[in-house]
Amino acid sequence: MSLPLLPGYSFNRNLGKEKFHKSQHWSYCNKISMLVGEDKPGIGGEPLPGQKLKPKYSVFPRGLGSDAPSWVAFDKQVLSFDAYFDEEVPDKNQELYRIRHCKIYFYLEDDTIQVVEPQVKNSGIPQGTILRRHRVPLPPPNEDEFYTIDHFNLDTDIIFYGRRYRITDCDQFTKNFLRKMGVRLKPAQTRPDDPYTKERQKLIDSMTPLRPYERFDTLQQFLEHDGHVLRFYGIWDDTESMFGDVREVVLHYFLSDDTIEIKEVIPVNSGRDAVPLFLNRQKLPKYAPVGLYQPGVITDRTVLNVFGGLVGNKGRYILDNRKTGAVHQEFYKDSDLRIGSAINVWGRKIVLCDCDEFTKEYYRTKYGVQDFTPIPYKAPPPPKIERIFPVYTGFGSEEDSLCSCMGLLPKPPQKDFKKFMEKDRQGLESNILRFLAQFITTDPIDKDRKFIISYFLSDDTISVFEPPQRNTGVIGGKFLERSRVKKPGQEQYKSELSEYYTAVDLYVGAKVCFHGHVFLLVDADEYAFNYMEKHANEFAMANINIILNKLKVIGEPRSREIKQIFAATDPQHTTIIDYDEFRNLMLSISDGKLSEHEIMTVGRYYSARDENEMDAKYLLAVSQEQLKKNNFENFAQLCANLAYNDRDKCGLLASDKCRTVCKSFRLPLADDLLRALLASCEDCKDQVNYKKLVDGLNWREHPIPVFQTILIPLQYEDEWSGQPPTLPVKKVKYLLLIEDVFGIED
Repeated sequence: MSLPLLPGYSFNRNLGKEKFHKSQHWSYCNKISMLVGEDKPGIGGEPLPGQKLKPKYSVFPRGLGSDAPSWVAFDKQVLSFDAYFDEEVPDKNQELYRIRHCKIYFYLEDDTIQVVEPQVKNSGIPQGTILRRHRVPLPPPNEDEFYTIDHFNLDTDIIFYGRRYRITDCDQFTKNFLRKMGVRLKPAQTRPDDPYTKERQKLIDSMTPLRPYERFDTLQQFLEHDGHVLRFYGIWDDTESMFGDVREVVLHYFLSDDTIEIKEVIPVNSGRDAVPLFLNRQKLPKYAPVGLYQPGVITDRTVLNVFGGLVGNKGRYILDNRKTGAVHQEFYKDSDLRIGSAINVWGRKIVLCDCDEFTKEYYRTKYGVQDFTPIPYKAPPPPKIERIFPVYTGFGSEEDSLCSCMGLLPKPPQKDFKKFMEKDRQGLESNILRFLAQFITTDPIDKDRKFIISYFLSDDTISVFEPPQRNTGVIGGKFLERSRVKKPGQEQYKSELSEYYTAVDLYVGAKVCFHGHVFLLVDADEYAFNYMEKHANEFAMANINIILNKLKVIGEPRSREIKQIFAATDPQHTTIIDYDEFRNLMLSISDGKLSEHEIMTVGRYYSARDENEMDAKYLLAVSQEQLKKNNFENFAQLCANLAYNDRDKCGLLASDKCRTVCKSFRLPLADDLLRALLASCEDCKDQVNYKKLVDGLNWREHPIPVFQTILIPLQYEDEWSGQPPTLPVKKVKYLLLIEDVFGIED
C-alpha cells in the first residue's frame, strides 16, 4: 500500500525503503500563504541565515571573460572524456562481465551530457548513442540537482541513471579548459581491455581458412588511381612487310589495374578500315609465348584435389601454396614505359616517341625523370599544291562560277549571314550610308544633275537614285539597281575575283566610277557622318587623331604663319570663325592634301553648336501625327496616371518611369520615337515635366503646324533628298584646333 504524498515533500524509493525529503515549505507573500522552495533567496537575492544555495548551472568566476551569454560564449565548445563501464553477462561461461568503452560529451553552453559508444565490428550489441543529450540529474539523494562541470575529473566515477562510468582520459582541449577553471586534474589512466574480445581476436588471428582462399587486394590501387591514364604517342614501323608503312598509334596505360590499350591514328583517305582499337584493354606480357596456352593453364590460383574420387563423389580441395605448375608471366608496368623505349605488342615493335603533360608530371613526381625530349615521328606535311581555277567565262556571277570549280556537286555561294544580322536595319539604326553626288562632266545638262548614292552595310551593295528636279528635262527615279559594283580598270575574264567598292572607298570628296559613270561625292547625310565617326578605326577619313597628325606634319614648318592667318580672320578675338572661312583656310594650309571629308570631320569635331539642339517640336509633331492617326484623345487620363506615380507631387518624373507609364497606358507611339521624345524633354537631372509633355502631345488643344516637320527628315532617312543636315556646322572653334595641333605659346 502506497502512502499519499504530502504537500511540500517528495517521495523516493530506494531498496524497499521509503524516505521523505522536505524540499518545499509554506511562506507568506503579500499576506498570502504560498508554497515556496528552500532555495528561495531573501531580499536583493542575498541568502537567508543558514541557507545554502545549490548551483543549478556551472558557476564560473565573475568578472572574467566577456559578458556574452553562455550559449554565445561557449557555442560549439564541448568537453570530451574517455570512459568505460562494466556490464554483467549472466548465463554465459565464456565471459562473466564485459567492458564497454564510450565517450562522454559535456556541452558547455547548456550543461547537457551525451554518452556515445563507438561501433565495434561483429559485437552483436546495439551500439551508438547510449544516453541522448540532455541535463542529467545527480544520483539520490541529490536528484533535484544536475551535473555541472565541477563533477568531472580524470580517474573519477560518475553515475548516470544507476550506471557507473569510469573516466580515464580526455582530449587536450578539455584539459586546457579545466586547468583554466582551476581544476586540479588527476593523472590519466589506461582503459582496460575486454577479456573476451582479446581471446576472440587471438582465436581469429590463429585460424587459417580450410577452404582454397587467397586474397588479392587491388581495391586500394583502384581507389587511388581510378581515372588516371598515361598517354604515349608512338609508331609501328611496318615497312618490311608488303605494302607496309609507318603507322601512328596512341598507347593508354591505366594506372588503376595496370592494363594497356592501343589505338591507331588512321589518316584521312588512307584506305584503311576504321577499326575501333589496335589492341583491346588488357595486361600486356613482355614476351609473347611461342604458342597459345590452353584454357585453364593460366589461372590466378592453383587448387589441389586431395581425395580425388575415393570418398564417394565428394572431393576435398586445398590451395596450393607452392603454386606447382603455375605459369608465371611478366607484364609491362609503368616503370617500363619511357620515351624512346620499344615495347613488344604480340610480336609488333612499337616505339614510344612522346607523351602528354599528365604523363610527364607523373614520371617527374614518382620516378624523378626530367628528360622528356620527344622523338620526331610525324612525316613532314606534303607541299600544298596551289589551286588553279579556270578563267571566268562571263556567264553568271564570278562567285557562282567559282563555286562550281570547288567540288563535283556545285553549291551556291554562301553569304555572310553574321554580317547581315549585325548590319541589318535595327530600329532607328538603318545601317545605310547615303551620299550626295554629281556627274564629273562638261555637258551642261548632266552637270547640274544630283544623285543619292546609298551604300548598304549589310551586304556591301550600292544603289543610285536621282531625285526629280523641275524644269531640267530629265526624268528622275532609280538610276542604278541595288547591287555590288566593281571597281574600274579590272580585267573582265580572269581567274581571280574582282574587287568591289566597299564603305571605305566612299567619302565626301571621293571620285567613284559606276559602270562608266564618274561621280563626285559632295555631301553625306547626318547618319553617315555619325556612323563613320563612331567607327573611326575603320574609316580613316573620319578619324580625328589621324587627321590631326596629318595636319601637324603638313603645318609644322610654318605654324607661326598659320596662327597669324587664323588670328587675322578673327579681328574681334572671339576664337570662333565661320565654317566657310575655316574651310578655305584649311584648303590653303594643306595645299590640297586634306580631302573635303577630313575638313568636315575637323569642323564637326571643333564645332561651336549647342549639345542640346534637338528640335523637340519636330518630335512632338511626329508624335501628334501618330496619335491623330490612331484617334487617341485620352490625354486627361494619361496625365492623371503620371500624376499618380508622382509621389513627391513636384510635377517631375524620371524618364524611365514616364516611359513605363506610357507603355502600360498603351500610348500608340513607337518605342524608339517615345525614347527620343523623352530624351529631348529631360532636364539636367533626367527628369521630365509630364504636364508639359502631355500638353505637347495633345493634338486637339495644341496642334503643331505640319510645315515645321518638313525641315527635318524622318529618323529612318529612307527619303533623304540630298539637303544639308538640319543642324549644320556654322561656327568652328579654331583656337582649340591650334592648341591641339601646334600647342600654346608662352
